[in-house]
Amino acid sequence: MSRKLIRFDWAMKKLLRHKANFGILEGFLSELLRFDVTIESILESEGNKQDEYDKYNRVDILVKSPNNELMLVEVQNDSEIDYFQRMIYGVSKLVTEYIKEGEP
Repeated sequence: MSRKLIRFDWAMKKLLRHKANFGILEGFLSELLRFDVTIESILESEGNKQDEYDKYNRVDILVKSPNNELMLVEVQNDSEIDYFQRMIYGVSKLVTEYIKEGEP
């Protein structure tokens, strides 16, 4: 008999994305980052990985720091060669969505 394990990225995408469960995810991220964060929203998620050869799962989360700074947190389990370029794209997209006209 084989045990089926739940991957953390899957749990984030399927279970913890509901606002009622944000406390669990905020606690995890706060411990990981070593400062308290508040989840503003889960921005995007990718993948429906059925086996190890399928596309990987990825979850992007917008969090707010105690200084009211908005930060993009991406959680994924597999390495990716264009990670830096994707993060630049993700941050640029957030800046254009959250900056108000006339703000520096």
